Amino acid sequence: MKGVWLEDLTWPEAKEWFDRGAVVVLPIGAASKEHGHHLPLCTDYLLARAMAERLAAVLPVVVAPILPFGYYPAFRHYPGSQHLSPETFSALLKDLLGGFIDQGVRNLAVLNTGVSTEPLVNVQLRELYETTGVRIAGAHISNLGRAADVLFEQKLGGHGDEHETAMIMAIDPARLRAEKAVPDYGNMIEAPKTVFYLPAVFSGEAGAGIDFSQTGVRGDPTLATREKGEEALDAITADLVDGLRALFPDAVSISS
Repeated sequence: MKGVWLEDLTWPEAKEWFDRGAVVVLPIGAASKEHGHHLPLCTDYLLARAMAERLAAVLPVVVAPILPFGYYPAFRHYPGSQHLSPETFSALLKDLLGGFIDQGVRNLAVLNTGVSTEPLVNVQLRELYETTGVRIAGAHISNLGRAADVLFEQKLGGHGDEHETAMIMAIDPARLRAEKAVPDYGNMIEAPKTVFYLPAVFSGEAGAGIDFSQTGVRGDPTLATREKGEEALDAITADLVDGLRALFPDAVSISS
């Protein structure tokens, strides 16, 4: 592995990496958020860890400890789902990233596995650039690995679906309750397609309209295969590697 996990270093070793100008990557992945009846609450955390490990296998980056909490309002009512207010999540990001900047890190990137977290991450990166002059790069899972989209067959995806299930099959199949996976599109297929953004929640209440989801899933996890998951992870890794090489060419060429 060319990169390292920050948590495995001593502080003098961390300083050596920082002083060499290594890119520090902060992954965001919920450690406890509902993903239906078949995927564990730690699905996002597993995805964040796998993506970061694959990235560090190729590039000499320093991977910070995964941020296991975030702004996940659509799932807050499910038992076990942990959710931060937008103010708390933004403040946490500001403190963590600002701490690295205070320690002399100038090459920083965020790897975000959430969707509702996207706008808050982008705003905080913009604000930190305004106040510190450090331009932090942000990668969101919604934009990653799109080259593998042709493999997926579900009518509609979004959460605990064919895509996420396939990646967990590739990462840690023992965590999967495959016999509990069922198609669940809720009422989203009938929802009007417009240019407007509409906030949404997931709800098991039959009268919830387009928010309805019987299982907390949106998509068809029964179509997932390990092979699709491997292809998706490979596509995500390629996007991340290409992106960091383009943005930080000198930093990612340093010797570990």
